[in-house]
Amino acid sequence: MTPRPFASRTDPAVLEDLRTRLRATRWPDAPEDAGWSAGTDVAYLRELAAYWADGFDWPAREAELNAIPRFKVSLGGHDIHYAHVRAAGPAFPLVLTHGWPDSFWRYSKVIPLLTDPGAHGADPADAFDVIVPDVPGFGYSSRPATPLNSIEVAGLWAELMDALGHRRFGAAGGDIGSHVSRYLALDHPDRVAAVHRTDAGLPVFTGDPAELTAEERDWMATVTAWGASEGAYAAMHRTKPQTVAAALNDSPAGLAAWIVEKMQSWSDGFRFTEDEILTNVTIYWLTQTIGSSMRMYRANAAISPAQLARRVEVPSGFALFAGDVVLPPRAWLHRSANTVHISEPARGGHFAAFEEPESYAQELRDFFRPYRS
Repeated sequence: MTPRPFASRTDPAVLEDLRTRLRATRWPDAPEDAGWSAGTDVAYLRELAAYWADGFDWPAREAELNAIPRFKVSLGGHDIHYAHVRAAGPAFPLVLTHGWPDSFWRYSKVIPLLTDPGAHGADPADAFDVIVPDVPGFGYSSRPATPLNSIEVAGLWAELMDALGHRRFGAAGGDIGSHVSRYLALDHPDRVAAVHRTDAGLPVFTGDPAELTAEERDWMATVTAWGASEGAYAAMHRTKPQTVAAALNDSPAGLAAWIVEKMQSWSDGFRFTEDEILTNVTIYWLTQTIGSSMRMYRANAAISPAQLARRVEVPSGFALFAGDVVLPPRAWLHRSANTVHISEPARGGHFAAFEEPESYAQELRDFFRPYRS
């Protein structure tokens, strides 16, 4: 359990193989004027792939990521990669958990805002020691032979925080990271001071529907409709991930199509630069984690309804960014958790920490301030 410094070093031959594959892509046709309506816009994807092959500077992006203090540690038979950035003075430890389709990359913009708030116009007393692990099967963490679910990952994070000397800490995340943070609070309430999430996950309710408010019932109907129109990716991940993994692990254009479509549809205005998009996608390509990341959906689908229905009693906060998907009503947040804070930022989507890092950082400063002592 001894942390060891880590920096990624990509073999130039691997990058040349990537460029060769991109240049040899056999492109699909598309309906006239389809745009993004039927999935990834092929015209956009062709431009992105051309830049990936002949303009994108991965060594420069890799150097930027390596400037973040990064480590690996062996926990429970898994090699866990994480960023760990300490504040200059007294600070509150915070573990941030990413979702799909990303990695520790999700929080790369927000880390300096959290560890050194005084340098960014905020109160130095709000500083955090920030820990951002890659979930096993994502990023630079090892790929588990048997997929882990969010409960198991939460248990690993509790061990990680022990290894780093943090008995009491805060937890925050979105997407799968929201799920993991929830189970950290549920299974380690003596250690998690408070938990902050950017979504409430997909609803599970086993009681009498008459107990729900009209807003909750409408939301559940909206979630069902969203799943029917937008959820094909999740159904594939839950049921037959290996089928699509064979294609995506072999074709960089296919991998980009699978990931970029979600970055476009789940964000608020698709304001990522090509370099930002390709940094995220290239991590998946180089680590060959698209298949293992998808398999976590299959593991999470096997979690029992009783676990999914547990109420979080640790003080909970939610930031519902306007551009995110299937935003829950306040009644559900209070029903499912001891909710003491709800905010509704006007800008930002599913990748809020990357899309709106200043706003997200301020959310965490404001929410965790009462729980630092």
